[in-house]
Amino acid sequence: MSRFIQLHLLTFYPPSNVNRDDMGKPKTATVGGVTRLRISSQALKRAWRTSEIFDHALAGHMGQRTQRLGEEVLAHLHAKGTKEKDAIKIAREIAGVYGKVKPEKDGNPTRTEQLVFISPTEREMALAMADRMAAGEKVDPKKEQDTLLHRADTAADIALFGRMLASAPAFNREAAVQVAHAMTTHRVTVEDDYYTAIDDLNKGEEDAGAGFLGEAGFGSGVFYLYLCINRDLLLSNLGGEGETGVAEAALGALVEAAMTVSPSGKQNSYAALARAGYVLAEKGNAQPRTLAGAFARPVGGEDLMASSITALKDFRAELARVYGPGVDETCEMALGDAKSATLADLVTFCRA
Repeated sequence: MSRFIQLHLLTFYPPSNVNRDDMGKPKTATVGGVTRLRISSQALKRAWRTSEIFDHALAGHMGQRTQRLGEEVLAHLHAKGTKEKDAIKIAREIAGVYGKVKPEKDGNPTRTEQLVFISPTEREMALAMADRMAAGEKVDPKKEQDTLLHRADTAADIALFGRMLASAPAFNREAAVQVAHAMTTHRVTVEDDYYTAIDDLNKGEEDAGAGFLGEAGFGSGVFYLYLCINRDLLLSNLGGEGETGVAEAALGALVEAAMTVSPSGKQNSYAALARAGYVLAEKGNAQPRTLAGAFARPVGGEDLMASSITALKDFRAELARVYGPGVDETCEMALGDAKSATLADLVTFCRA
């Protein structure tokens, strides 16, 4: 079985702003001396992980990224009739295993300062330990880290995207999936959208102007996205050979989400619900490599998708000439080519 799966996607986004910066403008990067639109890997992974695709395919095998585990413990103890003072103390001690807890005088004294990925198993263990402590058992949560934290479990999103626990680095999880920032294959100009909102009850008797004026940036283009999946690490993160079914479900969900799910930014304003126009999936054991170099020089022409596909294929062929093929199997999908693979074919290819 091949160790690495690599995905190369080209997706056209119409005028939109799916991932904006601190000024509200679309994120950009300067590549090849020109401005490109960019979608951060964080935005992409968040969209995939919270999608219905992941929810349905990985039900019961999804973690939660939260500061509020202590609040769940507190609510659990309240339901059991534990005294408020004791419940807060227990919740703070358990939450402290996962991160630094906010000060006792804070309005939310059981929350952690950091967001932490928690698996379903870890959540269950936290509630079980809270019950033990509430019953009067002498328990030091920090001395029982192995009970509350796990180096391997069936939380598929943690296995895929990893986690960092500053308070317990031994339980960090290295991501099995590397996701690049998506960037346009060509030069772009970020445009300004000047818009107004009209007061429906303004009859023009005092003034005929708008009730609100605003400005937002947008852009459009063909984005190249690269993912590299370490299948061995994914299976190890999940707990080994006994979790092959979860690993396959996670791979299928990831492929489908990468091809069909867009970040949620400004979607109500632009409806940029895009689908990949071209996908190349590769499997092999050799050192992975991105094909982003195909776009170091921006492509041009009237058909940016076709130009991007040609540039990617030419660059890949040149890499293979110089360094060898690098992969053992491929599966390719291109809209407009009736003989190419489908979404279902790509999912099957990557799961196998």
